[in-house]
Amino acid sequence: MRNLLRRSLSGIIYVLIFVSAILFSKESYIVLVAFFAIIAIYELSKITKFKSIISYILFGLALFLMLKRPNSYAIKMVLGINILSSLYLIYQLFAKKDIVYVSDREKLGLTIRYLIFSFCFLILLPFYNQNYTPYLMITVLMLIWVNDSFAFIVGKNFGRTKLFVSVSPKKTIEGFIGGFVFTLIAAYLIRISPLHLDFSLIHWFAIAAIISIIGTIGDLVESKLKRQAKIKDSGTIMPGHGGILDRLDSLLFAAPFVYLYINFII
Repeated sequence: MRNLLRRSLSGIIYVLIFVSAILFSKESYIVLVAFFAIIAIYELSKITKFKSIISYILFGLALFLMLKRPNSYAIKMVLGINILSSLYLIYQLFAKKDIVYVSDREKLGLTIRYLIFSFCFLILLPFYNQNYTPYLMITVLMLIWVNDSFAFIVGKNFGRTKLFVSVSPKKTIEGFIGGFVFTLIAAYLIRISPLHLDFSLIHWFAIAAIISIIGTIGDLVESKLKRQAKIKDSGTIMPGHGGILDRLDSLLFAAPFVYLYINFII
């Protein structure tokens, strides 16, 4: 009971800070997510045992250039690299192959592709048609939270079939289906609400599906990294939740795919 209260309190504080930063201004959103990125890079460096400040420097440089020139061809190239790298991580997950990072070069490459680029697209996500659109980010967060919450609720009460026992023993197929269905319902409710922007219902369903499926896989990829490193949590900054990387793994992994869909398909 005490752990549940700690988890709930830290979760509420996290949500309030995140939502407040999104709504206050684009600068506060950028600063907060950049701060999260620095913590997450630190947490990943502990997992991979990569001791170098170059990751932080490269993140700052990449973010500055992407914000400075949001329509440059280079962003499309970085997005392609990010998506392909994520697909390769998905392949390694389902093929049950270790994510190899022996040399410092491999550790830096993993950090760039898995974290730095993904955080950059998470920051760029609410900038739709060159305008900062806070409610777009709010709806993405709502879909992530609905998926995570109902996957947990349905899985806990009705879960019988393990989803990926070698990486995350507690996740079930029933929980995944529950999260997926309720995320689609949430997408429908968003579409009929004042927050829907100009996206059609089909597009909202597609965004919800990307968030549910890719977000769940992102959670499994991060669990695989932790299992390889033989640790339970990426950090201790959030009581009851673990580290920032533990809290953002689904959103972070899904962000480039959602960015791709919103900016190049819709």
